[in-house]
Amino acid sequence: MSTQTSNSLFTLTIAPAKVIRGAGALTSCGEAISRLGTRPLILAGDRTLALIQTHLQPVLQQLQVAQASYGADCCEDSLNSLRKAAKEHLADVIIGVGGGKALDTAKLIAHQLQLPVVTIPTSGATCAAWTALSNVYSDKGAFLYDVALSQCPDLLILDYDLIETAPQRTLIAGIGDAIAKWYEASVSSGHSEQTLIISAVQQARVLRDILFQKSAAALEAPGSDIWREVVDATVLLAGVIGGIGGAQCRTVAAHAVHNGLTHICKHDSIHGEKVAYGILVQLRLEEMVQGSQLAAAARQQLLKFYTEIGLPQKLSDLGLGNITLGELQTAAEIALTPNSDIHRLPFKVALEQLMAAMVSTTAPIDTTALRVSIRGIDEVQE
Repeated sequence: MSTQTSNSLFTLTIAPAKVIRGAGALTSCGEAISRLGTRPLILAGDRTLALIQTHLQPVLQQLQVAQASYGADCCEDSLNSLRKAAKEHLADVIIGVGGGKALDTAKLIAHQLQLPVVTIPTSGATCAAWTALSNVYSDKGAFLYDVALSQCPDLLILDYDLIETAPQRTLIAGIGDAIAKWYEASVSSGHSEQTLIISAVQQARVLRDILFQKSAAALEAPGSDIWREVVDATVLLAGVIGGIGGAQCRTVAAHAVHNGLTHICKHDSIHGEKVAYGILVQLRLEEMVQGSQLAAAARQQLLKFYTEIGLPQKLSDLGLGNITLGELQTAAEIALTPNSDIHRLPFKVALEQLMAAMVSTTAPIDTTALRVSIRGIDEVQE
């Protein structure tokens, strides 16, 4: 979709061309895949390739299928070898199966080779199955850069039965990643007068409310209707918001902090867990730099929610209890690089301020001011 004004042209990549969702969705997707190509290359992690055999083999038995492992990260070495594998197989469609990094890899390979792509998420951990964006990491898992893709996936298959096989931790992380949409979009675009951006920001608020209201019950009843609603929120609705709002409704400080942490975290924590912690850092910055009682109230609300469902609240929860001052500074410096989304905040952030916020995400709050702020938190934020 393109929106033209008198002096500029904007292009939005809003949604996959087709979404198939439901329990057992994989068993009925063969025709939809075959319309895109007859020589698919399936990209996934080693464990996922083994897991997916029983689901996909009957569906793809009439096609000439090849498989390849993307490794641990969407990194340059992996991308190079997978492009070669796709060309050797004469692949005419790429199928990505797995979590965010597997899907980002598949989308980027398809983009580079100008092939259609199918995304099959195996957990509710991110909205990567939806978006026209891929994050590229080093071979050690450190975030390097992202790539805006020419379009969203051609087909997204959301099979609730497959998602239910994932560890519960992945859906909890997805809740942390998705709820960041509100805290970041409301800061970067909350005062916009553009129709689509207003719509995206309000959808981010709705997404936040759905997750506040339904997450705990969903986690207690995997496979239930309410669990499916939360999966739809983390995988689909979170993607809708980025699609309609574009770059202006994506990331701010929470994801910038995530990017910095990937340079010191190894694989002790997953994407949405770092992002969830990053939201607390962003709110803490708003408290410290702007004196925002609204941010203090929001942080208190999130800390209670995080305790209820098991999201990380401080560095030690991310496996960084013994972090050194040098490591903390490294993560903060990367989060503050000139092209970082942290600069979407309506104030400048100094290195020392960010480091202080990162170690004080659970700091006590002035309860007198908090009582005033928390009553009107939604009204003021809207």
